[in-house]
Amino acid sequence: MTHRIINFSAGPAVLPLEVLEEAQRDLVDYKGAGLSVMEMSHRSPHYDAIHQGAIASLRSLVGIGEDYAVLFLQGGASLQFSMVPMNLMHPARKADYVLTGPWSQKALKEAVKEGGARAAGSSEGTGFDRIPAASDLDLDGEADYVHFTSNNTIVGTQWRSEPEAGDVPLVADMSSDILSRPIDVARYGLIYAGAQKNLGPAGVTLVIVRKDLLERAPESLPTMLAYRTHAAKSSLYNTPPCWSIYVVGLACQWLERQGGLEAMARRNAEKAARLYDLIDAGDFYRGTAQVASRSLMNVPFRLPSEELESRFLETAKEADMTNLKGHRSVGGIRASIYNAMPLESVDRLVELMREFERTHG
Repeated sequence: MTHRIINFSAGPAVLPLEVLEEAQRDLVDYKGAGLSVMEMSHRSPHYDAIHQGAIASLRSLVGIGEDYAVLFLQGGASLQFSMVPMNLMHPARKADYVLTGPWSQKALKEAVKEGGARAAGSSEGTGFDRIPAASDLDLDGEADYVHFTSNNTIVGTQWRSEPEAGDVPLVADMSSDILSRPIDVARYGLIYAGAQKNLGPAGVTLVIVRKDLLERAPESLPTMLAYRTHAAKSSLYNTPPCWSIYVVGLACQWLERQGGLEAMARRNAEKAARLYDLIDAGDFYRGTAQVASRSLMNVPFRLPSEELESRFLETAKEADMTNLKGHRSVGGIRASIYNAMPLESVDRLVELMREFERTHG
């Protein structure tokens, strides 16, 4: 095997080695078919089995009932910022958005173009270092939906439980923590997630939408932007991102072998705890998110100076650890430890941090 480094990228992110190796074996000749998944027709029996198998694996793994459609779309979460209000901001023509970071701000910016979307709660006043408390939310019981971002990659915060929205459908951008813990899908009207954190490679976006909401979209909506178009054709209305969907199916099978989402939640909590315990043990490292709101997926922290942060990144690179630099908008250090990040790799980072503090503290 070629030399592999430890990749703490926020996305596209590390994939399970088993998944990569299986994809490698199938790359040129998919299970004796004589061609690659990237070459086969999306109407062929071989690909249809891959496609429907990935959907079935997601339904089983997450617990998605038949009253929900499972869609594989393109355009990333960024296109969903527009598709959600285009399809769901009816009939009241208003929606509530809870702002917990730059991505939720971008989602609101697009929704405002479609109707009366507004911020119904925000932690911007404290630099998005926390998830707003229930008492901080001003939710409209007549809104078409309530939107929130379940995990915030840039600032390192994560919702522990969904906001209480009553009968108003909940919509969640779960791009960075989908499949990292159990989800009660029945509490949601719609969930969307770009694949490149926990699901698979970039190029496909998962949408889970309650079927009764599909008819909210006006007939004037362009065909490709209507969820019902894709639901009616099982995401095969046009050519889907076949290879990315194939890898999503492999990732779901890998998660099943790990014990499912409950087992993954325990593993992710343990990985994060090892990092946060070290950060909290002294004054050299400083976490940037409030403790009660800390993400289990993205762990941002600061060192005493930017000079030390640059030196830390150089030291990490020498130790075969990459993509630890914080987002350009906030700086600092960020370790993204999604599902596929092994516990042993987190331990390697903890050891490096401990040694760096000893020699530079």
